[in-house]
Amino acid sequence: MYVLEMNHVSKSFPGVKALDDVTLKVKPGTVHALMGENGAGKSTLMKCLFGLYSMDEGEIRFNGEPVVINNVKEALSLGISMIHQELHLIPYRSVMENIWLGRFPRIGGAKSPVVDHQAMFDRTDQLLKELNLSNIKPTDLLRTLSVSKAQSVEIAKAVSYDSKIIIMDEPSSSLTENEVEHLFSIIRSLRQRGVAIIYISHKMEEILKISDEVTIMRDGHYVGTWEASELTTATIIKRMVGRDLTHRFPSRESKIGGELLRVENYTSPNARSFKNVSFTLHKGEILGLGGLVGAQRTEVMEAVFGLRLHSEGSLYIRGKEVTINNSYDAKKYGMALLTEERRATGIFPVLSVQDNLVIANIKEYRDKSGLLNSAKMAADTQKSIKDLDIKTPSARTLIKSLSGGNQQKVLFARWLLTSPDILILDEPTRGIDVGAKYEIYVIMQELAAQGKGVIMISSEMPELLGMTDRVVVMSEGRVAGTVNSKETDQEQIMELATKYVG
Repeated sequence: MYVLEMNHVSKSFPGVKALDDVTLKVKPGTVHALMGENGAGKSTLMKCLFGLYSMDEGEIRFNGEPVVINNVKEALSLGISMIHQELHLIPYRSVMENIWLGRFPRIGGAKSPVVDHQAMFDRTDQLLKELNLSNIKPTDLLRTLSVSKAQSVEIAKAVSYDSKIIIMDEPSSSLTENEVEHLFSIIRSLRQRGVAIIYISHKMEEILKISDEVTIMRDGHYVGTWEASELTTATIIKRMVGRDLTHRFPSRESKIGGELLRVENYTSPNARSFKNVSFTLHKGEILGLGGLVGAQRTEVMEAVFGLRLHSEGSLYIRGKEVTINNSYDAKKYGMALLTEERRATGIFPVLSVQDNLVIANIKEYRDKSGLLNSAKMAADTQKSIKDLDIKTPSARTLIKSLSGGNQQKVLFARWLLTSPDILILDEPTRGIDVGAKYEIYVIMQELAAQGKGVIMISSEMPELLGMTDRVVVMSEGRVAGTVNSKETDQEQIMELATKYVG
C-alpha cells in the first residue's frame, strides 16, 4: 500500500516540457529520495504535488484514493507539507508565531479576534518536545536561531499539520556535519511515526545513508526506483546523467605564476569576527578556503571585496598596495565575487537571463548618448549562453525558471563579461547536481589556465582537495594553516578546522 502515487504526470511551460509521463510511488514510514540533475524535473514534480503548479496530465492518489490538489491549502489539508531549500520563516516573530501563522488558537472560538497565547505556547512546547527539540523555546525569535534550528522549526511546522508526507528540498545544503546528524535523527523519529519523507538532495553519501528507496529522474522523464541498499554512488551518477562519470574532477596541470593578490593581517572591527588573516593568491592558481560553518571565510572575502569593513590590514594586487572600500573599487582592480546565496544575493529572479547576465557590465553597453546598445547586449548574451552551455529556452526567459546549475552558470557569465583577473567563488557548486558541478569545475580550470587567480570557498572536503592547488584553512576567524592540496587529506584539514588559534 502506498501513501502517495503520482501516475503519468506531464507538465509543460512555454518552450519546455518539464515533466513527461513521470511516476512516483511512496510508502508510508519511509524516506524516499528523489534524485536527478538540475533541470531533471524534481522540483516541478513536487510543486505539482504541493499545489503550486497544476498538472497537464496524470493523476495523484493519496492513500489509494484519487485526489485533485489545486493549491497549497488543499495539499496541507490532506497532510502534505513542503520544506523549501530557502526557509520561509518570519525572522522578527517567535517560533510559536511562525509555526501557527494563519492558524492562531483563539480565546472564545475561531471567529474571536483574541489570540490565545498560552494555548499557542503549550502546543508549541509539546510539539518541540515530541521532536526532541528542547534546545528551542517557543518564545525564541527566529532571527536569533542558527540555520539548523530554523530548519527544525520548519519541520515542526510541517508536523503541526499532522502531515503524512513531508517534502524536504535540499535540507542539508547549509548545515554542518553535526547539524546534518541532528536532522537525520529528526527524520528517523518522523519515520517511526509513520510519516513519509520525500528527500531531494545532490549529496550521494546522505542519500545512501538516510534513504529507503531512491527514484531517479532525467530530463523530465522517470528513470526508475530502486532500494537504496542496492545502489552505490557510481550507479546513481550513471543513472542520473545517462553516462559514466568516472572522474569527479577534471584533470589539470597547474601552471602557477607570479603573485596576484596578497592579504596581510585583515582584521574585522567586530571582535567576534575575523582577525589577522593573511594569504596569497598567484596567477593560474585555484586557492581553496576551508573551514567549518562559522569560521568567517565568507566574511573575510567580502571584506577583501569591499562589502564589509576591516579595521586593520593591507591588500596588495600585483605587488601594489590598494584600497578597496566597495564593490566598485573591487571591480576596478579586476575582482569578481560569486556570492554564497545564489537566490538571495546572486540572481534577480523576476528579470530575464540577459538582464541578469549583463548587469555587472552595464556601463560598457551605453553609447555616447547614454542609451543601451541592445544589439551588443544580445550578442554578448548569446555568446555566453553558447560558451558556458547554459540551458535556457531563450535569452528572454526569466532566470527563476532555470535550474540551479544553469542559474549558477549565468552568474559565472555575468562576471566573466567584466574580464576579471581575480575570481572569488563562495560555495560555487552548492545545491547543484553532479553533472552541473563538473561543468563548473571545467570553467574554473579554464580560467586558471588563462592565468587568472581563483579563490574557492567550499564546505565539501572532496571538492577542496580535488579542485585546488593549496587550501587556507580557517578556524574561528583565524588562519589555522595552509596546506598543499596534493600533499594533504581530509583528516588534516578537519584537524586544522577544529584547531584553537589564539
